[in-house]
Amino acid sequence: MADQVIRYPELSTPNTFTQDELGWVPWLEPKPSSELTEDDYAGLVERGRAASPYFRLLVRDPVVLGARTRADNDIFYNTDAGLARAERELSAAATSRTNGCLYCASVHSRFASIQAPSRRDDVQRLLDAGIDGEQDERWTAIIEAAAALTATPSHFGRAHVDALRGVGLDDQAILDVIQSAAFFNWANRLMLSLGEPTALNER
Repeated sequence: MADQVIRYPELSTPNTFTQDELGWVPWLEPKPSSELTEDDYAGLVERGRAASPYFRLLVRDPVVLGARTRADNDIFYNTDAGLARAERELSAAATSRTNGCLYCASVHSRFASIQAPSRRDDVQRLLDAGIDGEQDERWTAIIEAAAALTATPSHFGRAHVDALRGVGLDDQAILDVIQSAAFFNWANRLMLSLGEPTALNER
């Protein structure tokens, strides 16, 4: 198995959290684009994801990838009710900041800033100072809940729910905090075990 691991001896790996776009390289061989089948594209859900080595690695099990991607899309893009999109991204960014996934922290912090451009400095403070950085009461409640779930689900409890309710979140919005944090706590650990971040376009 060791001879199947891809190594990048000249790779420059970022070591700080950033809202800038990063690249990512896999330690195992993704499925070549030329070998993708219609079942694979169904698993990718969006054909454009075939450009990503991460998704071409996961598409080696297209059924699981399809379920994963549909869950991801529903958690973050179905905003008919519940938490605003920016705060779903904030919850995911806090998760990535807590478990150390630089790549996903860059994605979700950038999306949080895009959705709430007036709060870009607050998002950056989360990256720079971590979950203990100063935020307003609402964002503090979301960040602390996401961080507790990330550490271990048993750290999340009534006090976090009460804090979220105290800043105006209803049951659906609280569920959105939980789902966005829980999903990316799992997804980050998968990404951390399969490859590493890079400066954009470096390979």
